[in-house]
Amino acid sequence: MPALLPTLHALPRSARDGLLAVLAAACVLLPQLPYLPVWASALAVGLLLWRAHLAWRSRALPGRWLRAALLALAVGGTALQFRSIVGAEAGTTLLMLLLALKTLEMHARRDAMVVFFLGFFSLVTVFLQSQSLLTALAALLALWLLLAALINAHRPVGQPPLAQLLRQAAQLLLWGLPLMVLLFVFFPRLPPLWGLPGDHLQGRTGLSEDMQVGQVAELAQDGSIALRVRFADGLPPQARLYFRGPVLTEFDGRNWSASPWLRHADNPPVIAEDDALAYEVTLEPHRQRWLLTLDATAQPPVLAQRQVRPGGQSQWLTPQPVTEVLRYQAQARLRYRYAEVLDHPRQAALRRLPADSNPRTRAWGQTLRQEHGDNDGALIQAALQQLRTGGYVYTLAPGVFPRDTADAFWFDVQRGFCEHIASAFAVLMRSAGIPARIVTGYQGGERNPVDGLWTVRQSDAHAWTEVWLPEQGWLRIDPTAAIAPDRVERLQRLEPAPTLLSGTVGRVIGIDVLRQLRSNWEALNYRWNDWVLNYNSTRQNNLFNKFDLGGLSITRIGIALGGLLALLAAGAAALRWHRLRQHDPWLRLLGQARQRLIALGVADAAWLGPRQLAAALHTRWGSSSQSAQDWLLAMEQWRYAPDRQPRPSLSHLRRSLRAVRWPPLPPKT
Repeated sequence: MPALLPTLHALPRSARDGLLAVLAAACVLLPQLPYLPVWASALAVGLLLWRAHLAWRSRALPGRWLRAALLALAVGGTALQFRSIVGAEAGTTLLMLLLALKTLEMHARRDAMVVFFLGFFSLVTVFLQSQSLLTALAALLALWLLLAALINAHRPVGQPPLAQLLRQAAQLLLWGLPLMVLLFVFFPRLPPLWGLPGDHLQGRTGLSEDMQVGQVAELAQDGSIALRVRFADGLPPQARLYFRGPVLTEFDGRNWSASPWLRHADNPPVIAEDDALAYEVTLEPHRQRWLLTLDATAQPPVLAQRQVRPGGQSQWLTPQPVTEVLRYQAQARLRYRYAEVLDHPRQAALRRLPADSNPRTRAWGQTLRQEHGDNDGALIQAALQQLRTGGYVYTLAPGVFPRDTADAFWFDVQRGFCEHIASAFAVLMRSAGIPARIVTGYQGGERNPVDGLWTVRQSDAHAWTEVWLPEQGWLRIDPTAAIAPDRVERLQRLEPAPTLLSGTVGRVIGIDVLRQLRSNWEALNYRWNDWVLNYNSTRQNNLFNKFDLGGLSITRIGIALGGLLALLAAGAAALRWHRLRQHDPWLRLLGQARQRLIALGVADAAWLGPRQLAAALHTRWGSSSQSAQDWLLAMEQWRYAPDRQPRPSLSHLRRSLRAVRWPPLPPKT
């Protein structure tokens, strides 16, 4: 770095300006990289690196035909990837590629302005993907650098230092902070901006409405947060923390999926065996419509600005996909059963299996039925006992399963993750004539020691089985607990093998320190969700009522905000007008010296620079005017050589002007 700084200072002004613009564009691109296609990220990064290399080497920019070919590549790649160039994802991808391409034709100040304002616009698009605190900090950094580059473009002469540009940009941000806070607090809360109509219903991460062997195991290696829970009356038993997600009833031999004919059914009644447990969930965006709730949540969760409706099979749904952090309150009964009465067609559908799949499991299920007769409870316990004593192993890496996954688990592999176990158990129950289904969701979690919230991660993704018995309804059976009771009762998770990077960081910093840092960061991020993302119309109205502003309508608030903005605009215009009428302080100080020289008889002093004025003094008065000459040269250094040391301050030059020994004024005639 010390060797790099002199090289940067030695670059021409155009090269330094180009590098600063590329750096600002790179900071705009950085938070978008996780959400762009790999080819688009590689192309955008490559274009910016190429532009930086051209600026560093002071080489010519590419020609028009090459830029046209790159533009065609960007548009064509976007169209092939998304089958369109419009929409949230396609538009964002194309916009970032255009930003990178525009840096390759920065021939003039106008082109730089286009890059800067395109960068300002592009900053908004990252919030279509994420509104986390980390995203906001990355956007703030990009905004800071864009402002610095914009200030630099408005200073066409000299070599303004980067530190000075960053300082001025930070001042602009600080000056705009009060207005930002006022608009955030008082601007009417509108429906969610970031959930665009074009968003697909398919989730990008987390659970989905189908389950194929290997899916939940992949989630188990993802440590990102799925939801946070605050319990009103202390932490309940950890073994009962089942957060219900999609319920899967259709089985094609390998894949479980949700049943279309149960999507709009009512939720079954709940027979509770304990008191209600109040809790509050902060759900991360998963781009699906279901809400994760504790089993069993009989009443709809309370959710501001959204209607919650039953989704059948004890699920709760929202009308729109969850594309932003969502908070809701609910009550659950941890000891319960779903007292649902199934008609014969539904019982038959929940016993159905493909005729050509898992023949050994089907035969074993029929054998169990013959052995236990009508005693469904004994049959279930026999299957669980087989899991406990049959040498089955709970593992994240059981290997590739053949098509008959239940046969492979029960008789061949005997190893698996919760999805293998739950699927094999459900197939066995159906083979024995017991209606069964798969429930996916999350089980367990961990307590954050910083803020006390219960944190559920993607690594807590789980699958279990529900069976239906006459006179009892649906009962939860978690067959994983029979193989690995510590997984459910003590929440001990299998962790993937450490990578080279994670192992090195763990040895250098320490696992405990890393966990503490993660807990602090997650607590801070929760506060961001609480104070910023969840500031909705309800909380705004509560704030207004607290300060006796509840009678204000949206119209009055809009008029007040408009008046405030007009007042601020008028103040800014007045300040600008005042500054335009004021001389440059350096020019004003030099003007005082010029007036003295004009009085001494230097007729052309009004348009000479400091060095020419010093030369005129030396020619006419010699060394007797040395102090005045030195002062004028110091003025030149302050203005045109600010990086040279030592550099006198302008206030020092103003004071030293009074001590300058000027030649005597000529006698008046």
